[in-house]
Amino acid sequence: MSMQGFIPPHGGYRNLLAYQKAEMVYDITYRFCHRFLEKGDRTIDQKIQAARSGKQNISEGSEFSGTSKEAEIKLINTARSSMEELLNDYEDFLRVRGLKRWGKDSKEAGSVRQLRAIPNVSYADFREFIETRPAKVVANIAICLIHQTNYLLDQLKCWLEQDFLKEGGLRERMTRARLAACNKSHLSHESHDHRH
Repeated sequence: MSMQGFIPPHGGYRNLLAYQKAEMVYDITYRFCHRFLEKGDRTIDQKIQAARSGKQNISEGSEFSGTSKEAEIKLINTARSSMEELLNDYEDFLRVRGLKRWGKDSKEAGSVRQLRAIPNVSYADFREFIETRPAKVVANIAICLIHQTNYLLDQLKCWLEQDFLKEGGLRERMTRARLAACNKSHLSHESHDHRH
């Protein structure tokens, strides 16, 4: 009998591109808040919490993936909502200060998109920009990365939903495993009877 059983391999969230991007967004947001927002500004906690929630819900969802596809999908949805909230915060930051937001096809946004082609791209690849450029540049970089993260989360959610429709949840896998075990037991009894 295979030791894998009916709980599929799960976890491994650190290998998910969506998690890696969300972690970068968290690191950038943390530094952005401490560089550019006044101490005591209530949005500091909100921004950092939204960024953290995005990252944490992806990892939690991944841990749940072995036993509850429903919980995993729900947590990925929560991560996506947190990222959307953070996106609005950055857009508000630029708008209320009359700072320019990069267009999707701008040269600057294109530069951020090119960085994603680097294998295992991480905060280190953005560090120089985040720690030396003005607030409007850092906010725009964060916006580009949040859009990338949201796209990946949408893809992940779509894949999870398809997988759930095809494979079902834990209950269905348990039923299939039980039926397979019964059939195996039944077949071994039959072959044993035929030998006698």
